[in-house]
Amino acid sequence: MTRNLAEWLAYQERVNVHSIELGLDRVREVWQRMGAPRPAPRVVTVAGTNGKGSTVALLEAMFTAAGLRTGAFTSPHLLTYNERIRIDGTLAADAALIAAFERIEAARGAALDDAVPLTYFEFGTLAALDLFARAGVEVAVLEVGLGGRLDAVNIIDADVAVITTVDLDHMEWLGPDRDSIGREKAGIARRGRPAILGEPDPPAGLLAALAECGAQVERAGSDFSVERHQDGWRWRHRDGTAMELPDPPLAAPVQFANAAVAIAALHVLGGGALAPSALFAAASAGLHEVRIAARLQTLGGEPPLVVDVGHNPQAARALAEWLDTQPPGGVHAVYGALADKDVAGVIAALGTRIEHWHLAGLDQATPRGLAVTALAATLRETLPQARFDVHADVPAALAAARQAAPPGGRILAFGSFFVASAVIAEQAS
Repeated sequence: MTRNLAEWLAYQERVNVHSIELGLDRVREVWQRMGAPRPAPRVVTVAGTNGKGSTVALLEAMFTAAGLRTGAFTSPHLLTYNERIRIDGTLAADAALIAAFERIEAARGAALDDAVPLTYFEFGTLAALDLFARAGVEVAVLEVGLGGRLDAVNIIDADVAVITTVDLDHMEWLGPDRDSIGREKAGIARRGRPAILGEPDPPAGLLAALAECGAQVERAGSDFSVERHQDGWRWRHRDGTAMELPDPPLAAPVQFANAAVAIAALHVLGGGALAPSALFAAASAGLHEVRIAARLQTLGGEPPLVVDVGHNPQAARALAEWLDTQPPGGVHAVYGALADKDVAGVIAALGTRIEHWHLAGLDQATPRGLAVTALAATLRETLPQARFDVHADVPAALAAARQAAPPGGRILAFGSFFVASAVIAEQAS
């Protein structure tokens, strides 16, 4: 049966009764039936509660600037599925994705009673590995979808593991505290290979798991560091390597930490292959060229509209830090959330920085979406004095925010990829 891309994606959502099913046995079995192609001679796997997408984009830009043919696999997407798989910055074409899905379908034995049931994410992971191997990419950057140890990308042994941050999210899958979650994320590391940690104070569970597996740990703040100054910033490594760099074009202060982690991965992976001058050139050019949507992305207008995919308390704290650096002015928030997120924690992190909340239901956008009545109840309980209104969906909330936001203020739309994609689509229409 011939399917177009939309039909393939709809089909993949039906193949497995579970939208999420952690574990490597099924996806590894299909990968081995496909010949177990290594996606690239060098692989960087990126995990973390927040910062994964930005770090992947930074690495992709830096490796490309170094002259390496680069593949990047990320999730979720904002507007088109093709965003998830990129080669040299170019989105995978529909025809290439369809051909990869057909090969995966044959390998999983779709015509047999005992066909291997893959999830939507596992289909995408295998498609990325397949397309990277066929394209002959020199370095592959793989973003973990959930956790690390049991995530589908972990069927590939990473040459460098990057763990950006560890905080409380997906606790029903990963554990109740930072130590448990850190142990799950440590599962992407391999014995004798570098593991780059983006937090200066990582949880003990993460450090213990990395010690147990024998990874070569490099920590922000001790093995490499960021020194900001008026004209830019300096990245410094304990081996004496140092470079003066331009500010990242990505707006949030946390992006300096993401950039530092990306350069640390470039540094250890380059080894003797990249001279210090080439390392500096790749880092500088990558910082200049990198672009990633919906990370404090300004979409213009008056008052200005800013969109961000932040969806958990740690991301909300980063948004709060950014708001504290901005000129004074009323902030109107367009906010929607998934039902499995810590909505109270997000609201508390932003607190009175938000002058007015325009709440949007996401239950029509996804089965995981939180209805606006439940969102409003949590806001009332967490911030009893908060001013808010409720809307059935994101476009309605955005329209209300545009009507109500004062001159000199700003609109901040955040809470989920579903919020960000709806805002960007609305802005483009």
